[in-house]
Amino acid sequence: MDDLIGIGEVRVLQHVLTAAAPACEWDELLAAGEKLEPLSLRGRTDVVANALVETLVSYPTAASAFRAGMAEPAFSGWMLWPVTEAAVTLALRSGRDADFDDALALLAELTPRLTSEFAIRRLLRERPDRALEIIQSWTVHPDQHVRRLASEGTRPYLPWAVRVPQLMVRPEATLPILEAMHNDPEDYVRRSVANHTNDLARHAPELVLEAAARWQQTGTPGSTWVVRHALRTLIKKGNPGALELMGFAPASVSVTELQAEAEVLALPADLVFGFLLANTGDVSARLAVDYAVHYVKASGATTEKVFKLATVELAPGESRSLSGRHAFRQMTTRRHYTGLHALELQVNGVRHGRLEFELKI
Repeated sequence: MDDLIGIGEVRVLQHVLTAAAPACEWDELLAAGEKLEPLSLRGRTDVVANALVETLVSYPTAASAFRAGMAEPAFSGWMLWPVTEAAVTLALRSGRDADFDDALALLAELTPRLTSEFAIRRLLRERPDRALEIIQSWTVHPDQHVRRLASEGTRPYLPWAVRVPQLMVRPEATLPILEAMHNDPEDYVRRSVANHTNDLARHAPELVLEAAARWQQTGTPGSTWVVRHALRTLIKKGNPGALELMGFAPASVSVTELQAEAEVLALPADLVFGFLLANTGDVSARLAVDYAVHYVKASGATTEKVFKLATVELAPGESRSLSGRHAFRQMTTRRHYTGLHALELQVNGVRHGRLEFELKI
C-alpha cells in the first residue's frame, strides 16, 4: 500500500501541475518525492501535501492549478490524496468562507478521480454545520461518486480517516444524508449508506433501528439490502430489535455435538468445526447462526469477534447438521498469539455451547 504514492507518481504530478501553473516553481515537490521511500502511505501523503502547500501558498492559487490539472487524464489516482489534503489545508488557513465552500466544491469535482473522503474530514471538524449543509445537496448530484462522498466522507468510523468528534456526539446529524440515499439507484452508493448506518449502530442503536424500520417499509430491493447490511453489527450483538426487524424471532433451539477436527492448531491453520442444531419448539423458526471466536491477546487476556455462519429455517422438531471453517493467519489487522482460544455458537442472539482449542505460533 505504501508504494501507491512514490517518486513516479510525484513526477507525473509535477508534470501535470507545471503545465497547469507554469508560474510556480515545483522543485520542492520533486524534492519531496525523493524523501518518500521509508514512509507509510499516510506519511507520504503528508510530505507531498506539505510540498504543495509551500509551493502554492494560497487557496485560490491551488484551486486554480488543481482545476486546470483536471484537463489531463493522468491527474488521477493516489497522487490526488495529497492534492485534496493540500487544498483543505490552504482553505482552512485562509479562514475565508468563500474558500471553505469552494474547497468542498473542489473535493466533489476531484472525487470521481480518487475519493476525497479522507480530506473532507478536516472541513467537517472545522465547521460541521456549514459542511453538512453543502454535503446534503450532493445527495441528488448526478454523479454517483459525489453522492457516495456525501455518505462515505461523513461516516463516524471511516477507516484510515481522522475522527470527527462533532459527528460522534450528534449521530442524528448525518441521518438526513442517509435518508436521502438509502434507496439510491447505484449499489456503490447504497453500500456506503449501509456501512455508514452500521457505523452509527455502534453508538446510536435506537436511532438506527428507527431508520431501518422506515426504510424497510419501502419494500424495494435496494432498501432491503441496505437494512440487512446496516444491521449486521447489531445482529451479531444479538440486539432484539435488529433481530426482530430481520425476521429472527426468539426460538427454542438446542445445540449438540459441537466439536472440531483438531484440538491443537499450528499457525497458519483452519479450525474446522461442526454441530447439530435442532428446533425444540412447536413453531417453525428462522435462525441467524453466528459464531464468536475468543482470541488470545499479547497480554494473555482474550477478546472476541463474532462472525456470520448461516441463516436456516427449521420446522418444529427438525434438526440439521452444520459446519464451518475459520482461518487463522497472521495479518496486519490481526496478530495471533499462542494460547487457549475458544469458539461459541450464537443462534438468534443467544449463546450455545463452547469449544476450546490451543493455537500455537
